[in-house]
Amino acid sequence: MTDLIAKTAIDRRLAEIVGPTIEGLGFELVRIRLQGGRHPLLQIMADRPEGGIDVDDCAAISTAVSAVLDVEDPIEDNYTLEVSSPGIDRPLTRLKDFDAWEGYEVKIETTEQIDGRRRFKGLLRGTEGDEVLLEIEDHGETITIGLNFDWLSDAKLVLTDELIAEMLRQRKDAGLIDESQFDDIETEEDDKNSPDEEI
Repeated sequence: MTDLIAKTAIDRRLAEIVGPTIEGLGFELVRIRLQGGRHPLLQIMADRPEGGIDVDDCAAISTAVSAVLDVEDPIEDNYTLEVSSPGIDRPLTRLKDFDAWEGYEVKIETTEQIDGRRRFKGLLRGTEGDEVLLEIEDHGETITIGLNFDWLSDAKLVLTDELIAEMLRQRKDAGLIDESQFDDIETEEDDKNSPDEEI
């Protein structure tokens, strides 16, 4: 079974080089992509195993990875290195990601057509063996399908209110959000319960 961390041969080679360094710092490699063109861009997404990575973490990873890449020198041309967090609508690249984000909406693409389609969107229902379970609408009926992990070419979470709320909760639990820095949010309900001001 492969994963979606690295797609091409050069991406896989780069993952072999930088993966141990990133893990040595206490992070996980989520995805790596070398994009060609006149100015190649090496994109690295990393995260903590428990979630939550900040700008200082990205800078530390960038410094350590740059040193390793300078020694190994796997990229012939000059390139730009970009280290980032996976973001809220993160890519799902390992089988365990599909269990971790069960219950959230996801978009999945497959390498080959399955029942005449390559793109699927639905609620993630975890995994069973090597299959990713997805609840989808099919001709007005809700069904759960299983997609073999090796068939997947791309998968990412869909940005929803529920996902944003979960990410904020995780960051708060990890101590990455200091609520004292924010004002209270007034809701429409608060407005209805407050006495009318006289003008």
